Amino acid sequence: MCSRVRRRSLRQATVRVGGIVVIPAILREFGVDPDEVLIAAGIDPDALKDPDNLITYAARGVLVKHCMERTGCRHIGLLIGQQMDMPALGLVGLLMKSMPNVGAALKSLETYFYVHSPGAVPTLSVDGDLAWITYDIVVEGVEARDQIGDGAVAMILNVMRSLCGRRFQALEASFAHRRPADIKPFREFFRIPLYFDAPRYAVTFSRKWLDARPASADAELQRVLQKQIDALESPQDDDVAAHIKTLLRSAILTGHSDEHQIAALLGVGSRTLMRRLESAGTSFHELVDEVRFELGQQFLKDSSLSISEIGDTLGYSRASAFTRAFRRWSGTTPRNWRATHAGHDSAV
Repeated sequence: MCSRVRRRSLRQATVRVGGIVVIPAILREFGVDPDEVLIAAGIDPDALKDPDNLITYAARGVLVKHCMERTGCRHIGLLIGQQMDMPALGLVGLLMKSMPNVGAALKSLETYFYVHSPGAVPTLSVDGDLAWITYDIVVEGVEARDQIGDGAVAMILNVMRSLCGRRFQALEASFAHRRPADIKPFREFFRIPLYFDAPRYAVTFSRKWLDARPASADAELQRVLQKQIDALESPQDDDVAAHIKTLLRSAILTGHSDEHQIAALLGVGSRTLMRRLESAGTSFHELVDEVRFELGQQFLKDSSLSISEIGDTLGYSRASAFTRAFRRWSGTTPRNWRATHAGHDSAV
């Protein structure tokens, strides 16, 4: 379904280690030697000594999985995320702190997150009086996906608290996996309504917070940082197909995934979009199929949603239509696939 070039570019997506430099200290609290865990995960222990060092997004997933297995802690991702804030985002975090309001800060996070890692995509959405930030992992086959998602939601909450100040209060947090057997650690940290089996990892809050001014807002610093980040080349520029797949992950879940809507997001006409994809050796229909298959596998593996609910989330009018499509993609039914894969590498 995917070209070899596109698969390779996604697998090799990197991430700054700034977000996981806390792991050695967490492991020591459990009486576990961090060097042993890092080496077992294929990572040089010295890699975590500089937050600007890079590892692959996939390697981070392997590391988090090893941490969970060695500590026996089924919410290790949450513990990691609790200690992550804007400094973990490096240059992007500095830019966010300098922005004139929270809305602009979150838009800069959305626009420039690739500098931190092209392996995931945060998205700011607004509807009426509500706003929310979602976090989507776009690398296929990542280990401990649920743990990474939990950590991302915790980090988003920390970022909002830093930007808005002590008065900030989120409305709810959502998790794209089953409800944990032990929900107490989640309740103690978030202290807001929690929703599991959600389509995406997200934090929801009142729209009013988008107008709040960060205490560290600085127009001159913003100008300097913006110029520095703009000088960096976005990995999306040379891989239109991978970029569109990233857009489709959000668009399919929100029901805005036809070719005209995606073309509009890119600022081009649908015919231009089709020509670019043809030059890349693929088609819009093929990319929609790929993303639906990836999302379908994710929901089957990580959530307890019914086959019908998953099909509806992916835009199928009937469960039978989703079942036929999934059989075409995988050679088996969603029910049989779930029986084989559900629970593997899961936190719950």
